[in-house]
Amino acid sequence: MVAAADAQNYAEKLGIAHGMVVQELGWDEDVHDDLRADVEQAIGGEIVDEDSDEVIDVVLLWWRDEDGDLVDALMDAIGSLADDGFVWVLTPKTGQPGHVEPSEIAESAPTAGLTQTSAINLGTWAGSRLVQPKAPTKQR
Repeated sequence: MVAAADAQNYAEKLGIAHGMVVQELGWDEDVHDDLRADVEQAIGGEIVDEDSDEVIDVVLLWWRDEDGDLVDALMDAIGSLADDGFVWVLTPKTGQPGHVEPSEIAESAPTAGLTQTSAINLGTWAGSRLVQPKAPTKQR
């Protein structure tokens, strides 16, 4: 299988593995279809949409400059997120239509209660990984 010899696939880069529940928000005609296909192949199923009532392991948030308030979108994204789940904010790279300044993500994440841990290159898109801070102990 030639593809297996290629560079790491998108799902691996994103830390997505078989059996994870992946939710996609902000889908539009411009999204990276190869990335989506890699993710669905890796999880062994379909990506769920914003109407899902499952506990989510990973959120793929496609975000463009004209999409509105990133803090609001992040707050919505973490509503069903598992305690150890994470969000990838996927934005068009510099020079692409809809490009988002990295500082906007860095400033929006803490307001939404998230911490940025890494950034990766995904072709014409860039990904910023956001996680929920670990609480010492949770009481419910």
